[in-house]
Amino acid sequence: MGTAREATLRFGTDGWRAVIAEDFTFANLQRVAQAVTHHLREQNGTAADLQVVVGYDTRFLSDRFAAEVSCVLAGNGIVAWLTRSDAPTPSISHNVRARGAAAGIIITASHNPPRYNGFKLKLPSGAAATRAEIMGIETALRADSLPIQRMDYGEALRRGLIQRFDPGWGYYEHLGTLVDLDAISDGELRVVVDAMWGAGRHALPAVLSRTRSQVLEIRNALNPGFGGVHPEPILRYLNELVAAVQRERAQIGLAMDGDADRIGAIDAQGKFVSPQLIMALALRHLVESRGQSGAVVKTVSTTMLLDRLARKHDLPLHETQIGFNHIAEWMLRENVLLGGEESGGISIQGHIPEGDGILMGLILLEILALGRAPLHEQIADLQREYGPAHYDRHDAVLDRVLPRETWQRRLTDAAPARLVGETLHSLDTQDGVKFRLADGGWLLIRPSGTEPVLRIYAEAPDPKALAALLEEGVALGEAVIQKESGGDA
Repeated sequence: MGTAREATLRFGTDGWRAVIAEDFTFANLQRVAQAVTHHLREQNGTAADLQVVVGYDTRFLSDRFAAEVSCVLAGNGIVAWLTRSDAPTPSISHNVRARGAAAGIIITASHNPPRYNGFKLKLPSGAAATRAEIMGIETALRADSLPIQRMDYGEALRRGLIQRFDPGWGYYEHLGTLVDLDAISDGELRVVVDAMWGAGRHALPAVLSRTRSQVLEIRNALNPGFGGVHPEPILRYLNELVAAVQRERAQIGLAMDGDADRIGAIDAQGKFVSPQLIMALALRHLVESRGQSGAVVKTVSTTMLLDRLARKHDLPLHETQIGFNHIAEWMLRENVLLGGEESGGISIQGHIPEGDGILMGLILLEILALGRAPLHEQIADLQREYGPAHYDRHDAVLDRVLPRETWQRRLTDAAPARLVGETLHSLDTQDGVKFRLADGGWLLIRPSGTEPVLRIYAEAPDPKALAALLEEGVALGEAVIQKESGGDA
């Protein structure tokens, strides 16, 4: 393997992802696995009882890739607990913590297109690896000599260094401590679950089999091509779920991404329920129905409904950069009631510090069952009390990636005194540039760190103001692009 390919082995905020057969190859995967074992040995010395939980999703060759990782772990004297079949990422994270494992590895590219695969690394807490951990692994990857120590799969099985197991039932039992399955059962709900061809398939039906819920699961076969769609639970990929909810006259449709750590929903009217609304509904339920308390942690691109809920109930609120790893840091050091991000990664008090689409689907069912009202009516009530708030996002494709510092400086310099007729209240530059308006609305312009895309997020009190705010955001972005084209440094 040449140095050009080795140079591509870089970890992002949630692991390493690459195109299968280009950079995501068995040879590169062996190097990454060996670097992880080297880092674990540096942290734990020569301890003979190191264990790592290994899981995988439904993508092409994911099972083979996971077995290869396990062989490298075994070759380094580490016991690999390898799942018997594809499994949701949250179930792996839970098992890492429950087993006291040194780490967890999941072969998954989450919501990315089917040509991608990836390598997620979990800490003993179940959280994603920190930047410090990743730097240790990348240091090992850059070493002049990184000999691969690998054991044959059959030999590793015979010696007990690879153990096959089912991660589901302990995880399902844990979920039962976080939700009221009796209340869900009493609701006798009609539910459509969309696995989106991913590793969350069969999980919600398995949990709900103990209730009187009527569950139909769609897109749950093993299909590495994901039926030609991205396994991302956003409206443009959920037409089949919308149709199934209306056809079955279901009260709700629940969708999870490729590794089931994200959630999206469809109400009985066939309307998309965004993660922004799911977070707000869940927080209100936890505080007002369950009487729980704790901090609220949200990313900078997340709804103001959470701020208003936190303010009314006197809950501490923390706003972080985008990425669940930032939320996890708060969950590990403080009593966090709910943490969530715009993309649908959400977790609650008592759970792993990681997004969980399966858990949040169950929370929505509990809300629906106990609320004794259709989901759209509960959302309308939420908006009356804590809104109005309307959210959307626009992605503008760029010719090339610019340094974040350049974008931030230029957008800050270009900040107008007013947007859509509202006074600019303040600027936040912790991740992109967020324009906070006097009426509670906001506009966030943030360049992607990995692809030539400018992400423009906005929230406003009404749909017309939202559309106008997004339009002004696009104009601001284009002005910065034109300035770059003009050669201004």
